[in-house]
Amino acid sequence: HAGDGNLHVNFLLDRANTDELVRAERATQELFDVVLKLDGTLSGEHGIGIAKSPFMSMEVGDTGLKVMKSIKKALDPNNIMNPGKIFEPNWAFFRKSKNLTANSATRT
Repeated sequence: HAGDGNLHVNFLLDRANTDELVRAERATQELFDVVLKLDGTLSGEHGIGIAKSPFMSMEVGDTGLKVMKSIKKALDPNNIMNPGKIFEPNWAFFRKSKNLTANSATRT
């Protein structure tokens, strides 16, 4: 995607190594800070996704996040559409998963 301005970054690490998890979390935060300073976006062409959802407020702010949550609640009052996917992800799952990219394990 680099030709059209989309760059996807994944950190490779051993999830069993706590030090590597902490370093990956720090690197992800630093990377996203730079991306936003350069007027980039965290979401790319396919939406924020589960792995980056904890960082969504960095881009849209707390007010933007509240608006998104209120829209979700209005459209899905019983929380049956993708429950827990974006606003309340289960990060313990990502830390244990071997099938996800490292940046999926960046928040607890």
